[in-house]
Amino acid sequence: MKALVTGANGFTGSHLVKALEQRGDAVVGLVRQSSNLERLSGCNVKLVYGDITDQNALKTAMTGVDWVFHTAAYVELGLVDAALMERVNVAGTRAVMEVAQAAGVSKVVYCSTIGVFGDTQGRVVDETFQREQTDFSSAYDRTKYDAQQIVDRFAAQSLPVVSILPSGIFGADDPHFGPVMQQFLKGGLKIWAGGDRITGIVHVDDLVAAMILAAQKAQPGEHYIISAGDLTTREMFGILSQESGVPFPREAPKPLVRLAGNLLDPIGRLFKWQPPISRERVHYIYDRCVRVDASKARTELGWQPRSVPQTLKEIVQAMAAES
Repeated sequence: MKALVTGANGFTGSHLVKALEQRGDAVVGLVRQSSNLERLSGCNVKLVYGDITDQNALKTAMTGVDWVFHTAAYVELGLVDAALMERVNVAGTRAVMEVAQAAGVSKVVYCSTIGVFGDTQGRVVDETFQREQTDFSSAYDRTKYDAQQIVDRFAAQSLPVVSILPSGIFGADDPHFGPVMQQFLKGGLKIWAGGDRITGIVHVDDLVAAMILAAQKAQPGEHYIISAGDLTTREMFGILSQESGVPFPREAPKPLVRLAGNLLDPIGRLFKWQPPISRERVHYIYDRCVRVDASKARTELGWQPRSVPQTLKEIVQAMAAES
């Protein structure tokens, strides 16, 4: 097979490129001229340079392609460039779907997020759940929801697109929670916030496996939640501590964390600085809870992810080996 991966140099995209190459597939990667290509070191991927909204670049990248995996996204909470996020996540997704439809590719796999369900208030939901939250928790929340609506409209117009909705994506090279785990393992993380916060987890390589299974097996228009399970932040650090021997971090008082978010938010905006805590991040820590059931992917796709504890243990071992 010949596959295109948008955002090929990113966290999920680079793992997907490697998995496809290991299968023997020919891989094309869409990246920007300014992209850091370190994650693709040693890969045989053919690179096409262009913005995710550049339809000419997309047409070039999709020439002769069987599968399109759309992983490119602007993922960030806190202080973000909302206009850029709109362009990448919404306009970029529309462009990918339009070009894929015109190119007549056999399957498109879109990497969405469980965040499109909105705040489920701790209820465990599956793919049939209809979002009840009427507002949006962040620019990321809004843009990914809008992008999903675009994908669903194209599916209704007979584009063979499947949506993959992952929970928190973890791996040793995770650019989001990875640095926190590295700091913890070095003994530098003495305090943390939101021990009761529930986080869904999936290993990046298990997510990639689900995306390939979706390309092979899924019916057009289907949605698949991809999560190995969830646990609280306190339980997460408990596993990390047990595996590494590093002491468990203390939990910061909630009023102090909320105060810090309120104080640092305007400072960050003034100095164009991303503070470690902001109003939006505080909201995600204490006020928003999305829980999901990934049984459908296991049953229909034959997806078999590693467990949450195994995921965390493997990451600790990989990070220790690299240090």
